[in-house]
Amino acid sequence: MTTNSPDDLGTASPPELTEVPNRPHSSVNLLAGTIGHFVEWYDWYVYGLLAAVFAPAIFPSDSQFASLIAALLTYAIGFVVRPFSGIIISPLADRYGRKIVLTLAVSGMALGALIIGLTPGYHTIGYAAPVLFMIARIMQGISAGAEAQSAISFMVEHAPPHRRGLFGSFSNMASGLATLAATGAAAIVAASFTPAELAAWGWRIPFVVGGLLGVVGLVMRARAEETQEFEASSLVDKKSAPARLWALLREHPKALLQTAALSAPAVAYYTWATFLPTYAQLTSGRDSASTLVGSVIGLTLLVIVVPVCGALSDRLGRRKIFPIVGAIGMIVLFYPLLLLLNQPGFWVYVVVAASGWLVLGIWQSIYPTIQAELFPASVRVSGIGFAHQLVIAIFGGTAPLIAAVFVDSGHPMYVAIYMIVIVAICLAVYFTLPETGSKTPRATVALKDEEVVEGELEEAAMRDAGRS
Repeated sequence: MTTNSPDDLGTASPPELTEVPNRPHSSVNLLAGTIGHFVEWYDWYVYGLLAAVFAPAIFPSDSQFASLIAALLTYAIGFVVRPFSGIIISPLADRYGRKIVLTLAVSGMALGALIIGLTPGYHTIGYAAPVLFMIARIMQGISAGAEAQSAISFMVEHAPPHRRGLFGSFSNMASGLATLAATGAAAIVAASFTPAELAAWGWRIPFVVGGLLGVVGLVMRARAEETQEFEASSLVDKKSAPARLWALLREHPKALLQTAALSAPAVAYYTWATFLPTYAQLTSGRDSASTLVGSVIGLTLLVIVVPVCGALSDRLGRRKIFPIVGAIGMIVLFYPLLLLLNQPGFWVYVVVAASGWLVLGIWQSIYPTIQAELFPASVRVSGIGFAHQLVIAIFGGTAPLIAAVFVDSGHPMYVAIYMIVIVAICLAVYFTLPETGSKTPRATVALKDEEVVEGELEEAAMRDAGRS
């Protein structure tokens, strides 16, 4: 059985079978992917936003900074677990289906949030408090390691051929909404309680809410349908999960590199999402309530930009504009934006936050769809998961910690330089991307996926035999 090589994607012709009858595009499937993704990332981001608040209660130390570092190291544990989860679980999603993995992922993330929200402080249960936080972050790391690539594949495979850019953008729109909601929740509790109340118990509320929201995501995903592209591929591809991983590494090395480069600017996303308010507090003395409100305003722009750019990519193409323009915007703007934070004023912070989210939104809008289109269905979740989760662990999970070290050492502008260097390397890889988008209907997400075509023909033959 032959599979597509990333080198052939730009010139390969679509399969002869270009339309599949009775392919459902249920709103339930789109909602299941979007809402579940929202719950996953709300629970993930709220930890970083409130780490400075709960750190003294859970990780007490002689200095506030040491407590914060302990909390951020525990935050980073989730990122360390993510690539192992991605490598182990992703092939299972390619072998047994996207839906079951997505259902388990949202359950684990929600349970982790409840553990964090309900764990008593160090002065009540001693070392059990940080240990429970560590267990919760490991659970969330496993869930997050299975989530992103499964959700991307699920959303893009359920999309009509001429709407894959838009549907793929919904995954990052959901993560943007989750960041917005997590930031808004942190801002509400920061503004609603006195500092003593917030430190004692107010910080727990957003975590408990996130755990309860997980029930909604679980119900939606339990009602969703499996993608027909997976079902067609699974009819003819019976490889085991380890065999799929080996086939991925052997047959798709270039696509793995391109996928990693598409994900690596997450270093900037996590810095902007979870550390920018803290950065502003540490470098310019801004209060937490105003910085969180300013971040909410800036994030609103991201949530608007992502689906707009996703829809435009279905008309203009994927590679030509969005990843390249987004990366150039980050390289040009990050240093002057962080420099601008030295100026006082609430609206200065809003301009900085919103400008960063604008260029991050342009980059974010399209990369999930491109990643899905680089791989055939039989290794799609594995391919995205292997590359995406590895670079997220290396660059995303450590971003707040590295930024905090730069600030504490007296070199806050090194934060901008660090992000710029990583994005510049990624930009060089973007020029090697094929144009994966197509304005014409086709049977598969990848431009050439013979297994899916064969499986759909076999499926159609089985339906015809059943009717006769």
